Amino acid sequence: MSNLQKTGTIKVINELESGVSKSSGKSWKKISFVIETEGDYPKTVCFGIFGEEKVDNFVKFNKIGQRVDVSFDVESREYKGKYYTDLNAWKVFTNKGEAADSVTSAEQRQATAASSDDSMPF
Repeated sequence: MSNLQKTGTIKVINELESGVSKSSGKSWKKISFVIETEGDYPKTVCFGIFGEEKVDNFVKFNKIGQRVDVSFDVESREYKGKYYTDLNAWKVFTNKGEAADSVTSAEQRQATAASSDDSMPF
């Protein structure tokens, strides 16, 4: 499971969480955000970012409504016989491409064929 990536629009940025590790005594930061993917059946996906530098960069460069590419890892952990899965984002980049909800290539071909003067009847 390497190089997992999703593209979508940021819908929610949750509050920053921080604390001090009980075992090491070091401070930590965490933030989660939600994107809505594109396509015929959009999905809502929540990612977490852990680490002071990554969290600070995410907060500095991202906002709600922004289209992003998210590179992430999947991690599961067990607690009292149940498993919990996290999607840990390690890279979030602004995506400046066209939105997927734009006209599809089939619709573009139909529009082009209909507008051409020399279209054939067959």
